[in-house]
Amino acid sequence: MKIHTNDVVQIVLGKDKGKTGKVLRVDPKDAMVLVEGINEYKRHQKARMQGQTSQIVTITKPLHVAKVALLCPKCKKITRVGYTVQKDKKVRICRKCEAVIG
Repeated sequence: MKIHTNDVVQIVLGKDKGKTGKVLRVDPKDAMVLVEGINEYKRHQKARMQGQTSQIVTITKPLHVAKVALLCPKCKKITRVGYTVQKDKKVRICRKCEAVIG
C-alpha cells in the first residue's frame, strides 16, 4: 500500500472533500485508512449500569484508500506515489517534484 501511518493526506471524495489530516492506522487487507478528524459520526450510547449517564460519542470511521491522496511534504500538493531505489533501499518519491517521501 502506498499510504503509510503518519502520512498527511487530503480527502478527494466524500463529505469531507478538501480536508487534510494525518493517517492514524492503515488496514492493507481491506484497503482502508483511518484519518485523524475525518469521517466522524455521532453515536448515542445508552447507560449500561445504574449511576452511569447516557451520552453522545463521536466515532471516527475508516475511509477507503481511493478517497484519499498523499500530500507531498516538500511541494505541499496532492501527488501520486512513485518508487525508486537509493543505496539498496526502495523509497517512495513524489511524482511532481521528485522529492523523497518520509
